[in-house]
Amino acid sequence: MKEKRHSPLDRVLGQLDHLDETNLQNLVSRLAQERQLFEGIFNTVREGILVISKRGIVEYANREARKMVGLKDGDIGAAVLWKWIPDLAPVINMDLAEPEADDQASVTREIEMSYPEHRIVRVYMVPFESFEDIDPHFVVILSDITKEVFSTEEKIESEKISSIFLLAAGVAHELGNPLNSLTIHLQLMERLLPKIEDEEVRGKLARSLSICSGEVERQDGIITHFLEAIRPSPPDFRDTNLVEVLEAVLQVQEQELSNAQISVEMQVGDEMPIIAGDTNQMKQVFFNIIKNAREAMKDGGTLEIETRSDDDFFYVIIADTGEGIDKEDLASVFQPYYSTKESGTGLGLMIVNRILRDHGG
Repeated sequence: MKEKRHSPLDRVLGQLDHLDETNLQNLVSRLAQERQLFEGIFNTVREGILVISKRGIVEYANREARKMVGLKDGDIGAAVLWKWIPDLAPVINMDLAEPEADDQASVTREIEMSYPEHRIVRVYMVPFESFEDIDPHFVVILSDITKEVFSTEEKIESEKISSIFLLAAGVAHELGNPLNSLTIHLQLMERLLPKIEDEEVRGKLARSLSICSGEVERQDGIITHFLEAIRPSPPDFRDTNLVEVLEAVLQVQEQELSNAQISVEMQVGDEMPIIAGDTNQMKQVFFNIIKNAREAMKDGGTLEIETRSDDDFFYVIIADTGEGIDKEDLASVFQPYYSTKESGTGLGLMIVNRILRDHGG
């Protein structure tokens, strides 16, 4: 059994009966000043600091912790932290069940919080022994690592995109060489056509050469458009009306949506602000999203589109009545070459994500 420790304050409190009124007032004043000093120090740090009981009661929270967790003044001493961060409860019960066994026992976790706003937080929790004879308490330090995580993910994604582009450029180059060769030889054959005396044979061969030339041209166009689609070119920002862009994309896909027995319900907000955007890139975004929605509604359904805005952002909400995406697949939908469709390339949503990020979305 550990020997009970006493703080300097315990020793002072033990002498209270021997203090006169003046010394007592000085002591109270000094304690108040020290409390104010420490409170000021804790409120200047950028990490959230909490002290909780083993039952999860929040005994103390600095300013940053209140902001990160969404605590109010009335929650201190009454609220249970598990209400905001449920993932911490099993950590205390399993990892720190006997804090007295090791003064240095601690737990570090990275958790995702959705309230009061979406954050990724690194949680460091360590037990400490109170000087009073009460249940163990824990110090919880919250560090917001959202930007750090997103920056790392963006860097990884950027490297993947660069690798894909290099691979695609190499493949396109290798495909382009034989296509160029075919074009040259088809042109040579066309020049030789007049030398064929049989008119019927000459006509059939001319038609075949025309078909071949058209197919070569079509394949060359596919390669060109593919490279344009994945090439990370910077947006050409101009005044753009996103509602008009949406309507243009819907008009192009109108027949395909109708053939798939999909109805479109569009609700446009009262205000349609002009944004700085690249019209062609935003068309690409909406085309890919609506195409995915159409393919998800194999038996028909409804495509719902809503637009609204506030002082900072313009929102476009697109929903469909298709089968949806499994929860375990959500984190991978923007990864290159990841697709749940048999014929999917896994590049569409990757391109959407890149374009929206370049637009500050």
